[in-house]
Amino acid sequence: MKKAILLVAFGTMTVQGRHVLAVFDKRVRAHFPGISVRWAYTSTPLRERLALRRCKSDSVEKALRKMLFEHFERIVVQPLQTISGFEHEEILNIIGDLGGRGDTEIAVGAPLLACEEDVFRVAATLLSHLPENREEGEDVIFMGHGSKHPANVRYAELHSAVQARDVHVHVGTMQGPITLKTLLPSLSSRRVWLMPLLSTVGRHTLNDMAGPGRNSWRMRLEAEGYLCEPVLKGTVEHSGIADIWLDHLLDVAEPLFLHA
Repeated sequence: MKKAILLVAFGTMTVQGRHVLAVFDKRVRAHFPGISVRWAYTSTPLRERLALRRCKSDSVEKALRKMLFEHFERIVVQPLQTISGFEHEEILNIIGDLGGRGDTEIAVGAPLLACEEDVFRVAATLLSHLPENREEGEDVIFMGHGSKHPANVRYAELHSAVQARDVHVHVGTMQGPITLKTLLPSLSSRRVWLMPLLSTVGRHTLNDMAGPGRNSWRMRLEAEGYLCEPVLKGTVEHSGIADIWLDHLLDVAEPLFLHA
């Protein structure tokens, strides 16, 4: 019985990002010795840039087709996504289109914020990973991507959950109702910490959050008179957050592989 795990990320070209995914890969392999572990990237432009550098990178569909061609009979797909948004639906649609291929069974693990329990767990974990140099009462803003998908409500739920524990910690998104503009009236400290609510450090973190352009969150905060301190560390780098994705993987992988 051939079994495999496909880990899915948006993708990264940074050394830091590749290292972080490699660490997560190692943790997955430790839990599933002898089972093939592969990766797919959802970002088409990023895969194209990697191809120009002659770096291997598969889309979800291509990776799954390869596995089917190699006659894997049990496959678990675990996306390192934050919400069950459009990207997650796309993965489900791809699997649906490839379904019914012989005796192959494909299961999908949940994203980070799949349910209310996840929201509270993530909130507690984020508060345990705040900057070591943060002084009491200083504001911290986690910047997520956001979406027009109904699942975007999870960000608002997470914002409420962290606020219930620490009113100086905020969750905002580039898209959606809780943007930087809506958070500004809630800030009360001169120094504000910025942290990505994104799996790895990439374009959004380096440009949209901490970049030198006038529209980045950092520059917008500094234009308002705040002293801004970006923390360039993706959520997969926080062990407690990585644990949640790993638990979602275990939830679907263990019964599928044991059943096999």
